[in-house]
Amino acid sequence: MTMSEQIPVRTVEATPTIKSVPGRPMKAKAGSTDNHIHTRSFTGLFRTLRMSGAGFLFLLFFGTVWLNWGGRQAVLWDLAESKFHIFGATFWPQDFILLSALLIIAAFGLFAITVFAGRVWCGYTCPQSSWTWIFMWCEKITEGERNQRIKLQAAPWGLNKLARRAAKHTLWLTISVMTGLTFVGYFTPIRPLAEELFTLQIGGVSLFWVLFFTAATYINAGWLREAVCMHMCPYARFQSVMFDKDTLAISYDVARGENRGPRKREVKPAEAGLGDCIDCQLCVQVCPTGIDIRDGLQMECIGCAACIDACDSIMDKMNYPRGLIRYSSERELQGGKTHLLRPRLIGYVAVLLVMIGALALALVERPMVSLDVTKDRGLFRENGQGQIENIYTLKVINKTQQRQDYNLSLVDGDGFQLQGKTELSLAPGEIVDVPVSVAMTTERPSSSSQTLSFKIADSDEPEVYSVAKSRFVAPMNR
Repeated sequence: MTMSEQIPVRTVEATPTIKSVPGRPMKAKAGSTDNHIHTRSFTGLFRTLRMSGAGFLFLLFFGTVWLNWGGRQAVLWDLAESKFHIFGATFWPQDFILLSALLIIAAFGLFAITVFAGRVWCGYTCPQSSWTWIFMWCEKITEGERNQRIKLQAAPWGLNKLARRAAKHTLWLTISVMTGLTFVGYFTPIRPLAEELFTLQIGGVSLFWVLFFTAATYINAGWLREAVCMHMCPYARFQSVMFDKDTLAISYDVARGENRGPRKREVKPAEAGLGDCIDCQLCVQVCPTGIDIRDGLQMECIGCAACIDACDSIMDKMNYPRGLIRYSSERELQGGKTHLLRPRLIGYVAVLLVMIGALALALVERPMVSLDVTKDRGLFRENGQGQIENIYTLKVINKTQQRQDYNLSLVDGDGFQLQGKTELSLAPGEIVDVPVSVAMTTERPSSSSQTLSFKIADSDEPEVYSVAKSRFVAPMNR
């Protein structure tokens, strides 16, 4: 696909508003500490989908951390023990390649979704957007609807304004503290952490990170809001590279909407020389980033579809067909037909499915016992029987949640004898270092450095095993 086929993304500079312009999101005067956009409340299909999705994600985030599994926290990244517990599975540093694969899959999933439907991730599931919606709801229930908030902002400080602002910031801080505590709780057991926090016995390191994420939540969702999406998030900068003429993006139908202008409900637009847009500015008032979607696709648009819900409500009142603002492609707006299945999207999905399958296979085939071999610094030595031997330390990890018995052996160890403890019994998640020696039983080695393969296998299930290689060093002339 050539660059000419990509949808250009424009940055439309909004004129700073000092006075409350009807229909425009109200920003505070320069120098005010309250400089975020005041959006209007609305209802609609996409708002319901977005809030339902955000509610599920909040339940997942705040609820999962409190679940127990097998006598421990169900999901815990135990940094001290270098273990990641997720329900019945435990992952070790040796398994972090799987985490890398998961991140790559997430990236390709984001690419595929963006090619198909634009920035739906930003509008529906991004943590910045989700927490901002919750903070905006707190603002609504404490300071009132949009017009009331604008009046409160312009009003001089008094008891009413102080009480409402205090209530809002109390809710913001409460949510921020719970967010910080919960996030840290995925790395430090949540129950003792919460008890230590509320009894003021929390350690310095844990307290620092709880306060850090509390401040990050409070500042990002409460104060920065759309600035994060517009100026800090890199995704907005390269979205146009992934868009094409068939990408479903939130679009204003210029051919249908123009010429825009107010009119009475009984006026027929065609007879008045008008389009379906009545220029009510409601699509601008509900936008969390304060843009006018009628100016075209813009970098600041997060794809939340608030403008679609707002416009559809006006179309219903005017008895016009819905969809003046809708998910549409550039090809459709130009009179063509959107191609949902196209090589680029099929390619992304195919690669994504292959990677998901490979990750699933890797998880299923993941050895539940780990073996690492470290050779002693000394090259070799002669034992009491006159045999050349090398010394090794074997690190064995039981990755299961049950006690396991294992047998140590050499793979294709003709001419070598493994000496030391070869039968082990490990508790769930236990790590042991096993010193062993390997003696050469032949008179002359075939080489001064040979490959040795150590194997540890489950005593009850021999098909569960792990193999690690090292070198055996011996003199050619004795």
